[in-house]
Amino acid sequence: MVRNTDIIIIGSGVAALQLARQTATDKNVILLTKSSIGHGNSRLAQGGIAAAIGDRDHPFYHFIDSVIAGRSMNNHQATLMMTKEAPQIIRELEMEGCGFDYEENGTLALGKEGAHTQNRIIHGGGDQTGKVLMDYLMRSLPPNVQILENHYVFDLLTNDDGRCFGVKSKHASGVYEFHAPHTVLATGGCGQLYTSTSNASSVTGDGMALAYQAGAELTDMEFIQFHPTLLYIQDKPVGLISEAVRGEGAVLVDEMGTPIMENIHPLRDLAPRHVVSQTIYQKRRNGENVYLDIRDVNHFEQRFPHITNLCLQHGVDLRKGQIPVAPGCHFSMGGVKTDMVGKSTVEGLYAIGEVACTGVHGANRLASNSLLEGLVYGKRLAKHLQDCTEPFLQPKETNEKRKPCLFPLPSKTEIQERMMENVGIVREGRELVRHLQWLESFVQPSEWKEYDLSMLTYEQMTRMFMLQTCWLITQSALEREESRGGHYRSDFPEEQLEWQNKQIIRQKTLEMREVHESMET
Repeated sequence: MVRNTDIIIIGSGVAALQLARQTATDKNVILLTKSSIGHGNSRLAQGGIAAAIGDRDHPFYHFIDSVIAGRSMNNHQATLMMTKEAPQIIRELEMEGCGFDYEENGTLALGKEGAHTQNRIIHGGGDQTGKVLMDYLMRSLPPNVQILENHYVFDLLTNDDGRCFGVKSKHASGVYEFHAPHTVLATGGCGQLYTSTSNASSVTGDGMALAYQAGAELTDMEFIQFHPTLLYIQDKPVGLISEAVRGEGAVLVDEMGTPIMENIHPLRDLAPRHVVSQTIYQKRRNGENVYLDIRDVNHFEQRFPHITNLCLQHGVDLRKGQIPVAPGCHFSMGGVKTDMVGKSTVEGLYAIGEVACTGVHGANRLASNSLLEGLVYGKRLAKHLQDCTEPFLQPKETNEKRKPCLFPLPSKTEIQERMMENVGIVREGRELVRHLQWLESFVQPSEWKEYDLSMLTYEQMTRMFMLQTCWLITQSALEREESRGGHYRSDFPEEQLEWQNKQIIRQKTLEMREVHESMET
């Protein structure tokens, strides 16, 4: 079954919905999501949206904070443009009625999070900003947007010239083809590649693998952010404890109640996330538990209602003032390489949100820049597509034959455990090589496109994409022989000046040449 439309959006988070609602109403939009609408990381976001709207703040200060957190790997032009556009994005949402939190004097309440030098975090519902924002965006979708749920996109369609002209998806009722001049990946990140993660169950890196198979360039895949404070119960992560809690005065302590971030970083508990995560990791590796001491947080239950309920559900007595925490995979700074509006290196294919690498996050994302990125780039891409006037040439049908997937696949749990152990918070060259060999024992990267995924179940497709995205991360982590931001190598523990401006670029059709060129420029 084939359907034609103007724009295909794959995903249903903040970036996808912002693009869909900003798109001109004379264009037909089909939004495909592999589960239900709104099921993903965006709805789980607790902290808020960063924007320099305070009296003493400025977008340039926001830019500087972003670059420092990103360890100077940011695309400066893209980062500055995002911070400049942030205040207007917030004002528009505020005027339209998005349910942000306000002070008693009627001004927007501004929180503070790690590595920010100013109070600039706009939030809603206390610690439920993602839910508030997603509900608003859903309500404001125009009638030209059609949402199709439970459609698992497993292939990007390209013609002989390499142009993307649509997708194939699998639904309970069969396999579908959707054709359009513009196909947008908004599939989110890859947090579920790890056992310990804050990410929703659907976030398994599909979009990154799809883009690679289609010939798009991916970059910065080695930079994975681990959030310092996941609620840990019986040595398992059960939910996120927002960085905003530390912004309100909470302190990380050991079992004796001693603060652990003293003498580690000038910002102590509000240091960049990779610094805090690595500190907690070392403590736990030495057999010590770490807690978030919340006794100095005023009105904790009112400010953080979602976190309060999460703790109560898991038997944490908040009267004692200590919440057990440990790091977990949170965000991917890398992804599909795009320009300033979201265009990938494949004609007709775009990427926005966490699946994309716009360069605004560098080696380590600044807190609350993720929802902001989705809002900014969703709006930018909508304007770009509105101005596109090139005719769409109907693609030719091909009789391409692909091989059945008859080889065994590892379980999702085994993939996650091996990634956590070998490509987690701390990495080492020999372990990366062994893990790479294990990944390649199932299927070689050069053969990924040769297999027919349409015969697989959703769960089998997921494992195939997980293996592919794991390979992309592991190979890039092996090649970057330094430590920077979300990438820490125990065998190369320091930042190296010669690596500061080098990006590792992966592209299926020119793999070795592209990596070499990117490392030389």
